[in-house]
Amino acid sequence: MSTTEVDPTAPHGESGAEGNGRRTSPVDVFTPRDVPLGGPRAMTVRRTLPQRARSLIGAWCFADHYGPDNVADSGGMDVAPHPHTGLQTVSWLFTGEIEHRDSLGTLAYVRPGELNLMTGGHGICHSEVSTPDTTVLHGVQLWVALPEADRNAPSAFQHHVPRPVALDGGEARVFLGSLAGDTSPVPTHTPLLGAELTLRPHATVTLAIDPAFEHGLLVDSGEVRMEGTVLRPAELGYLETGNATLTLTNTGDTPARTVLLGGTPFGEQIVMWWNFIGRSHDDIVRAREAWQSESGRFGAVEGYPGERLPAPELPNATLAPRGNPTRPHRA
Repeated sequence: MSTTEVDPTAPHGESGAEGNGRRTSPVDVFTPRDVPLGGPRAMTVRRTLPQRARSLIGAWCFADHYGPDNVADSGGMDVAPHPHTGLQTVSWLFTGEIEHRDSLGTLAYVRPGELNLMTGGHGICHSEVSTPDTTVLHGVQLWVALPEADRNAPSAFQHHVPRPVALDGGEARVFLGSLAGDTSPVPTHTPLLGAELTLRPHATVTLAIDPAFEHGLLVDSGEVRMEGTVLRPAELGYLETGNATLTLTNTGDTPARTVLLGGTPFGEQIVMWWNFIGRSHDDIVRAREAWQSESGRFGAVEGYPGERLPAPELPNATLAPRGNPTRPHRA
């Protein structure tokens, strides 16, 4: 997915901090902002990462949540060929189907409960289009920042269908990393966790988690308490490192669905602009120039019936690296 924002961070969201900088809850709550993807009938997504107060959760650096959208009203998804560097895209659907084409020659379909992971590395381009039979589109699009040692790695594409894992009060589908006794076979460049969790009505689930990981919980449907803090649909709860368990409660009369993200804190600052991740302003300039000049760095997407997306203009300022701000002390 291509972002229409050249500066994707914004001063949205809230934390559990009071005015004195102390915390009464272990969970920070971030609210999304609406971002149109463009076009005459722009599909709108709800963006929870990045934000001014938090750029990354582990290496997860971007989270868009969309739908359920009636394609007849929204026009569905039609994202023309666009480039990526220094990151991986993680596509996860709840409803609908998306056709993926990339410059590796991949033609694949994103379907509910199936992981599509694309590694941009030094450079790749792809298109994403909802299929004609899709009537409702609903899912998440996530990005993972690649560490310095791997950010120029060769591009790649992987597909995996995780098995459902029964929980005492729900179900998990682990698409990256390990949780609830299941481990995804898909390798990652940094320690990561990605899983869809569903909770039965009024169920409480306690999961063993890696205390070296920080975690984010994105609520898709229902109202869920994360360590006692209420999260409503489209909100993202953040839990810092040092926790060996995670307790979630569905407070409602219907099933709740969430996406749990985790990873060890990403110890590098990144420059994130448009669809590129680098470490300096010059990295971004070079990537943009390569895309605009149609160099061989990104290749080409075959089979998309239209023009590729042009890069926006760079700002009249030097792009500065960003990491996570220091988290205030928790009471």
